[in-house]
Amino acid sequence: MAIWLLKSEPGEYSFATLTRDGQTTWTGIRNFQARNNLRAMKAGELALFFHTGDEKAVVGVAKIAGAAKPDPTAPKGEDWSAVDVAPVQALAVPVTLATIKATAALKDMALVKQGRLSVSPVTKEELAAVLKLGKTKL
Repeated sequence: MAIWLLKSEPGEYSFATLTRDGQTTWTGIRNFQARNNLRAMKAGELALFFHTGDEKAVVGVAKIAGAAKPDPTAPKGEDWSAVDVAPVQALAVPVTLATIKATAALKDMALVKQGRLSVSPVTKEELAAVLKLGKTKL
């Protein structure tokens, strides 16, 4: 099973909001590489939830609750995708982007290499390192 990272501006949609809502449809992705990553997702896979903006930190773990489907917010005639996402657990300690960049085991993480990509893959080793830094066990 693959693992992912999803980015969101906390003022637009935070991990706390996902936890409150119980599930959401991840819409509005308008980058072809990120869209292709959405299309590769399968139900049950995990995703790190990253707050962008001033916070810049992994704050939680979510799961993909359904395979990719057409994005209902896409302009007519455009081919974009969305997935359903549900919360799993908040990290005990948020893991900042600065910490990720300073951690040797995470130097090749897509979040570091392609910082503007809003949906990216994560390796099992990267997930384990982030969970350890976040003092969180799943």
